[in-house]
Amino acid sequence: MSGARLRLSDLAGGGTGGGSAAGDELRHSGGAWLRAAGGAEGMGAHLGPVRAELATAHEGLTAGTVGLNALAELGVVQESWARRFESARRECGALAGNLRAVARAQGETNESVRSSFSPVARRTHGVER
Repeated sequence: MSGARLRLSDLAGGGTGGGSAAGDELRHSGGAWLRAAGGAEGMGAHLGPVRAELATAHEGLTAGTVGLNALAELGVVQESWARRFESARRECGALAGNLRAVARAQGETNESVRSSFSPVARRTHGVER
């Protein structure tokens, strides 16, 4: 170990405790979380019309095929896929909400931590900042 000691003032960019350039701070940005939430919402929106498109694609497919067991099963498979798409759409909506909540919570935590340090961060070695 180099023997360098890290102080709270070093974290605020005022010291030479081995951190990065003076003034750099560790900050949270909700950008990545909010972009991910937007992507999840976009995917959910994309899945929205799939059920109707699936039904339209299967219209008239079974006409005149009475007695063919394979085509009778097609309805069961189609409904299974419709349920899966709907479930994925709902999951995307829930995921988007959860990702936004993480961004909000981290922002609130950052503000809380910053305010808790403000009484000691204003003074460094008797010098007002």
